[in-house]
Amino acid sequence: MTGLVPGWAVATVLLAALVAANLPFVNERLFVLGPRRAPKSVAWRMLELLVYAVLVAWLGRFIEAHVGQASPWRWEFGAVWLCVFLTLAFPGFVWRHLRRH
Repeated sequence: MTGLVPGWAVATVLLAALVAANLPFVNERLFVLGPRRAPKSVAWRMLELLVYAVLVAWLGRFIEAHVGQASPWRWEFGAVWLCVFLTLAFPGFVWRHLRRH
């Protein structure tokens, strides 16, 4: 069974990604703890999304290296990861921009 990542590791990374992808849309603070921006601009939200995507990818990489042998990163991995992260951000985007206030 070498090469398989335990279920807890996958669940941890996916849960962290789901929470991190929606953080820019559910609050008006910069990076959750920073100063309050009302309203926070789209550019700040996109920057936060990118930073959170990198942080969660590093978390996944750390867990993968801790559990077993880490696979090499190539551009395809980054492209797929960014698409998955943006898909996970969809509920927060809908809540912030598409619902009636």
